[in-house]
Amino acid sequence: MTDQKPIIELDGRTGEGGGQLVRIASALAAVATQPIRITNVRGNRGDGSRGGGLKSQHVTSLEYLALATGASTSGLAVGSHTLEFRPTLPPSSVKSRTIAVSADSPAASTMLIFQAVFPFLLFAGSDKGEPISLEISGGTNVSFSPSYEYLDQVLLPALEEAFGIVVERKLHQRGWSLGKASRGKVEFRFVPLKVGEAVKLREGFGGHGGGEDEVEEVDVSMVVPREMHESLTEALMTDLGELFSGAEVNFKIIEDSGADSRIYVLLVATSGRGTRWGRDILSSTPKKGKPKGKGGTQTTNSLSETISRRVSKELYEEVSTGGAVDEFLQDQLVIYQALAEGKTSFLRPEEESGRLEQAMDGLEIDGQRMRKDKTDKPFGEGSTHTTTARWVTAQLLPSVGWYNKGTVCEGVGMRMEPTGKTR
Repeated sequence: MTDQKPIIELDGRTGEGGGQLVRIASALAAVATQPIRITNVRGNRGDGSRGGGLKSQHVTSLEYLALATGASTSGLAVGSHTLEFRPTLPPSSVKSRTIAVSADSPAASTMLIFQAVFPFLLFAGSDKGEPISLEISGGTNVSFSPSYEYLDQVLLPALEEAFGIVVERKLHQRGWSLGKASRGKVEFRFVPLKVGEAVKLREGFGGHGGGEDEVEEVDVSMVVPREMHESLTEALMTDLGELFSGAEVNFKIIEDSGADSRIYVLLVATSGRGTRWGRDILSSTPKKGKPKGKGGTQTTNSLSETISRRVSKELYEEVSTGGAVDEFLQDQLVIYQALAEGKTSFLRPEEESGRLEQAMDGLEIDGQRMRKDKTDKPFGEGSTHTTTARWVTAQLLPSVGWYNKGTVCEGVGMRMEPTGKTR
């Protein structure tokens, strides 16, 4: 098949200028069978002489997408600063229902690989409605990446609650970017959309923020050296008890990380209406004997108290905003908003969360029509990752509509036709 669409060019220095731009662009290109060229890949990383370019997780994702879509590529190598990806086959052409993807580097994030390939596979439905099994090998607890726990406890529950996208998942083995290199493995199982079916917001889904809805539970997942278990548990009970008075604290995971270089803690607060906010920390134990102010070396107790105070405070600040999603979930949902049929909105506090109901009723608020956003550069409310994600969707999916500073998205209603074409 020859390319029927003109190539879309993106400058990889735009907005956050990192790997997220590459992941969203390649995912949408694969779904829409749209050729792309990205220059200055991850151009805001490094100082120009070092850093930047494709990383192992990007290459791994694109290698699979290229194979699945029959794409021609150039620049598909670690460190490459220019990438061309020209897919020729739609998701509906995927035949294999058992897929294994393995990154060359054990520290490459399995969660970032999942972000890049899952939207494509979501549209890879078969006539028989067969499920897909996706196994990804790489890192599960990696710096500057979502952890398996965050995916399991925040992102995937949000996709199910909002869009009815159900993904079974299993952590077979952890892989860390900290300490000695270790390879992890995660397995996902899901039923893709049927031919002709689009992603839709579930009927009755409110999506509004926490507002006056108080936190009822805080789930704790901690994967830390065994000697920290007791002191960190006590510190978290104290800090969470003070910040979330009346909320039940559940220790969901208490696991030995097996090394001082590996400390991971995730806190997930849940409100009475089911809104979730997550905050986490990935760190290492300071080298023994390292001075800690006038008190000398840092003890296990003091380290536990420091970690607890930091992550608890960050969670409290996130919850206090009253948003419908936390900062990190918001940007991860943008691609699904753009692909979905109809209007969706996942608001943060500065976006006047109390007016969500009006926004979702139609493109009119308080008698005034909503303004369509300009999409020539990253736009709207939210983090740089969120504003950049919106910009990428607008470049790859010209018919997507974003309104009132990105607060409402009119998705394209992407679906696969029986002929294998998209519309």
